[in-house]
Amino acid sequence: MAERAVHQVRRAGDALVLPGHASAHSHAFQRAIRGRSHTRRDGASFWSWRAQMYRVASELDPDDAYALARFAYAELAACGVTAVGEFHYVHHDPSGTPYADRTILADATIRAARDAGLRITLLRVLYARAGAGRPAEDAQRRFVDPDVEVALGDVDALVGRWRDDPCVRVGLAPHSVRAVPAPWLEAARDFAAARALPLHAHVAEQPREIHECLAEHGRRPVELLDELGLLGERFVAVHATHLRAHEARALGGSFVCVCRSTERDLGDGAPDVSALRDAGARLCVGVDGYASSDPFEELRALELDERTRTGARQVVADGAELLQMGLAGYEAIGLTADGDEITLDPADLALVGAPDAEGPLLDDVVAFGASARAVRQVRVAGELVVDGGVPRGLDAARTAYESALRRWA
Repeated sequence: MAERAVHQVRRAGDALVLPGHASAHSHAFQRAIRGRSHTRRDGASFWSWRAQMYRVASELDPDDAYALARFAYAELAACGVTAVGEFHYVHHDPSGTPYADRTILADATIRAARDAGLRITLLRVLYARAGAGRPAEDAQRRFVDPDVEVALGDVDALVGRWRDDPCVRVGLAPHSVRAVPAPWLEAARDFAAARALPLHAHVAEQPREIHECLAEHGRRPVELLDELGLLGERFVAVHATHLRAHEARALGGSFVCVCRSTERDLGDGAPDVSALRDAGARLCVGVDGYASSDPFEELRALELDERTRTGARQVVADGAELLQMGLAGYEAIGLTADGDEITLDPADLALVGAPDAEGPLLDDVVAFGASARAVRQVRVAGELVVDGGVPRGLDAARTAYESALRRWA
């Protein structure tokens, strides 16, 4: 088990201050469908939700991509998030034809994060197919590249374009073992290793993914990734929901990004967080599909959902350890937290009665009791990006976001 975390919350005058929080897995455009996929219907599933999400993806133009991300990131900042890993897979125009500027959508997303004041790692997704032997579906044409080397060229272009901004990092993300064949996974492994880039992938989120991987490779997803040499200290397995014990052990040298608010929303199931922790996997969290943007909720769900799954208490982490997992997200996306901090209002009703003394109890009160409502100020690289609970540029960001939604309604 990891060494016990030191306390994370300190008192500064009348405020509570804690380190920045990195949300290591985001699909910013999915903020547009929050609350719009819950109508009770026959056959509702992850796959029917995906069809709704694809309809939004099919509508995006570069201006929309910026508007949705700018608002999504403003909300994250207001909630206490200081850095985000954006798992970016909408690359081309609706017909699947690359834009004249091949990285225009990625660049728009990075600009949205920087305009909101956040650090960002743009995780450029590799996507080849709908599944083994299946060409891309209509909406997926925007995600797909005909050749892995072409896609990796876009990663190099992004690295070069943003290398001088210390708040921007570029990484690589083969979408999943369903969406990319083994040779693409090997190419991603070698490319990321040669450039020391973060390497992320969706892993074992859905049982269907596992069944398809077994049919194609005779291996479960983690087994295949391990066999191909992708696992390691820069690899981030997103979700890792449906694992066997030996797969959890195999992830012991990697990060695992758990996204409980989205996993709950989609009915994905609950990962065995205890097994991952005991194996030595480094746990972090992500906002994923924006079912919620509250990092406190995301962090404490690691512990509380595991209590539900196991029928026990105090099974994964105390408050200091949970808050430390918010910091672990920085390393998972290849960024540092220098000058990033969150200031909470101790007069917020959820924090009334918090102890005066710094230490484990104060960390527990914040980790298990606070919500985004208590966030007063947020600083990124020392720069104030949220003041009085209001993120900078909020009015313009909201107007552009609402305009995009009205066009699609």
